[in-house]
Amino acid sequence: MSVPVVQFVVAGQNETTAGLGRPYTLVFDGTCKICNRLVKVVTRWDRFDKFEIVPSQAPGVQPRFPWIPAEAYRESVQLIGPGGSTWQGAAAVERVLDVLPKGKLITWIFSIPGARPIAERVYRWIARNRYKLGCGEHCTYRPQNLDYNEKESQ
Repeated sequence: MSVPVVQFVVAGQNETTAGLGRPYTLVFDGTCKICNRLVKVVTRWDRFDKFEIVPSQAPGVQPRFPWIPAEAYRESVQLIGPGGSTWQGAAAVERVLDVLPKGKLITWIFSIPGARPIAERVYRWIARNRYKLGCGEHCTYRPQNLDYNEKESQ
């Protein structure tokens, strides 16, 4: 199940995406070793500094992007682009790859009929199992069975 992300623009302006003067902000799970490895690749490939990369646990992330529900950060990577356009999960990965110069060598795969739904299923499986697959110190204190449908306690 995917958490819907809806963007609201107040008074015709959206200045929340202007992070470090870069057009894209990539928000990822900072405690996930798989995510951290992928962030290192994005940083290395980002020759033109198009991405601001922020862990979802960083202070101020939720107020900065109020249209993204808190549970969406636990479920998948979030990519916020120019004008507040937002992608999540496999769609975010596809967009990141499309923006990166070296990524264009890979994004042709998404043009194959049926590739996007398969990519989303694979992404969701990896996301659900990321603490097992990228196992490290954090596995001792992170729950193994994450329930993404649970509600935030107020």
